[in-house]
Amino acid sequence: MRSKFDEQLNQLNNNLIEMAEIVKQAIAKADKALIEQDCALARQIIESDDEIDNKEKEIESFCLKLILQQQPVARDLRLVSSVLKIITDLERIGDHATDISEITLILADKPFIKKLEHIPQMAIATMQMVTNSIEAFVKKDLELANDVIIYDEVVDNLFEIVKKDLIELIKENADNGDQAIDLIMIAKYFERIADHATNVAEWVVFSLTGIYKESKIM
Repeated sequence: MRSKFDEQLNQLNNNLIEMAEIVKQAIAKADKALIEQDCALARQIIESDDEIDNKEKEIESFCLKLILQQQPVARDLRLVSSVLKIITDLERIGDHATDISEITLILADKPFIKKLEHIPQMAIATMQMVTNSIEAFVKKDLELANDVIIYDEVVDNLFEIVKKDLIELIKENADNGDQAIDLIMIAKYFERIADHATNVAEWVVFSLTGIYKESKIM
């Protein structure tokens, strides 16, 4: 009985890795579409959001079947419960990649008011956060999960730099206002992606310790 449950948990890990990979690709493509002002790629990201939504539903159904059939307790229950929370954050990351792509379509026919430097850095950082948070879950690596939580500050700092630079451009020339606001919104979406990756890492901590944001839950 236990061996079958372990096989199901392994399948659950694989499903989670697949969903995270799709999400990471969405982030990477959203960044590429923005930088290259690629409308076709931006539309592809928007249209493919259903794939992430469907993956969330698939994993959610799998988790609920595990709970009903295996009736896990203690650490196993924390693990399955954490996956249900994690997939919600991954789905929201996919939504933000779509949000970025929708703004990219608006910006596609205009030259950028400044070279995009820190926004791509935010994209790279958030992809690494997603990778590391899922790796921490699969490998049950508490230290790596905590590293992700700490690393969120790097993305927060990049967002503040982007916001400050763009506000200065608005002050210099009011005509920069519309695009500057759009770029700030894109940076904010990347910052929110980092927040969701942090949430994933916090659920990893919970799955291993029963502690969520310093409160003992289970």
